[in-house]
Amino acid sequence: MGKYTGPKHRLARREGINVLDKQSASLQRRLMVPPGIHGKKGKRRLSEFGRQLREKQKAKVIYGMYEKQFKRLVKTVEKQKGDTSEKIIALLEMRLDNVVYRLGFANSRFQARQFVGHGHVLINGRKMTIPSYQVKEGDVITLSEKMQKVPVITALLSEKKDVLPFLDRQGTSGKLVRMPKKEDVEVPFNTQQIIEYYSR
Repeated sequence: MGKYTGPKHRLARREGINVLDKQSASLQRRLMVPPGIHGKKGKRRLSEFGRQLREKQKAKVIYGMYEKQFKRLVKTVEKQKGDTSEKIIALLEMRLDNVVYRLGFANSRFQARQFVGHGHVLINGRKMTIPSYQVKEGDVITLSEKMQKVPVITALLSEKKDVLPFLDRQGTSGKLVRMPKKEDVEVPFNTQQIIEYYSR
């Protein structure tokens, strides 16, 4: 599957959730109606498999992952001991593009992924260009000096923003202080149904 370059609103309407990381009255109205010319008429009652599929698709769209990546993540977690649901959320939240977004260095995960891909994000002082990189405990994340001088980013960095409990932000740098837990974040998808989807 190639990179999706179409309208993000279409993804949001398909899943019925806000995946754009921003609020707008027009988007909230659009979320009430599925995409397509038939609108609400095209909405059908989902089977159990259909519900599991939609939950999986929601998670993929929110974190910007391809099917192969997401399936590999779930299968890897299933082989480990412990709460599978919690481990799935932890690995998703520890993706570099997500951490950059959660620290408030970008307005959305899409923007954070672009920053990483263009080499504007440093981990422990070294450039990292892989959005899916798994941030480790103690890793220090910063934006490049060039990015910090961009007016829009300067304004963003100057905003006081509360970060999630597993992160720590000091000015223009942030750190992953511990593994994320299920109760640290609210996700609009059911991880148990995702596990059942890949267990078929």
